[in-house]
Amino acid sequence: MKLSTREDIEAPLQHVFSAFADVEGWERAAMRRGASVVRTDTLVELAVGMAWQIGFDYRGKPRVLEARLSALDDPSYLAFAGTSHALEGMVTIDFLELGAKRTRVTIGTELQPRTLGARLFLQSLKLAKAKITRKYELRVAQVCTDIEDRYRFARR
Repeated sequence: MKLSTREDIEAPLQHVFSAFADVEGWERAAMRRGASVVRTDTLVELAVGMAWQIGFDYRGKPRVLEARLSALDDPSYLAFAGTSHALEGMVTIDFLELGAKRTRVTIGTELQPRTLGARLFLQSLKLAKAKITRKYELRVAQVCTDIEDRYRFARR
């Protein structure tokens, strides 16, 4: 299953890239939402190979996700790959400078099943793809608006 969306953000390219590449911030956000996040690499700076083990509850069951930064091209591209018992996934984030203070972000997510149960789960998601796509676009828009607001606040 593939989902993608793009948003324009009123902030410079480097600021937007830095916000999406702030892995410590994303770790804290996941923990605030009840996930357990453990870094499994020894890298100090943002680099390909950064990895996390993320534990969370979904549909009443504990789940574990192994995630890693699989590609990095500062300041134009980030890619994260993840695997769990049932699914494999990839999130790609492209950054395009539209002007000195305007950046276009294109985010794509692709999920692939690893088990028969996951195949059935993804098939049920495809039946509700319009609703899922709307929620996905709304959540990405919220993140982008937050980044835009933080940029405006920092300029004051």
